[in-house]
Amino acid sequence: MSPRTAQTSAPVIEHLAERWSPRAFDATHAFPEGALRGLLEAARWAPSANNSQPWRFIVARRGSENFERITETLAGFNRQWAGSAAAFIVNIAETADAEGNARPWAEYDLGQAVAHLSVQATAEGVHVHQLGGFDRDAIRAAFGLEDRQLPVSISVVGKIGSADDLSEVLREREVAPRTRIDLESLVLVRD
Repeated sequence: MSPRTAQTSAPVIEHLAERWSPRAFDATHAFPEGALRGLLEAARWAPSANNSQPWRFIVARRGSENFERITETLAGFNRQWAGSAAAFIVNIAETADAEGNARPWAEYDLGQAVAHLSVQATAEGVHVHQLGGFDRDAIRAAFGLEDRQLPVSISVVGKIGSADDLSEVLREREVAPRTRIDLESLVLVRD
């Protein structure tokens, strides 16, 4: 058990306990072509309302033009650390079908798909950090997304690097103990 392993009040599967969101990524690690397929396959098999599968992804490996395009959309704070990751995955919810019918659960369903992706990443020995600090309109423009395609988050993916490579503020966050609200506070009603 690593010092980053979640201390849970009931047993959970190992890959959930080991999953956490680093900011220090190994800038020398690179994904070869096809290496992210398992993560995307895990996302593909997530449950969705009416089996609509309203998730789409933009995958960009570090060093590519698309990686740079995504980097340009990141909020300043995220630019400080995310660029050392091996890949970005932009997570997109299709909020309506091709005929314009609303998909009110699309963002929820996308969240499930990304959660599956994150756990699969841990199982494969890589980590994912979700971020929401980016310019959604710039992503839409850069990749020609339709109005019904909503960029919700970006998954920053790679091998863990050294916290010493981060700024002091980020380093403090990186090594701080993992905490969560206690389970009893999260359950509003229990029979």
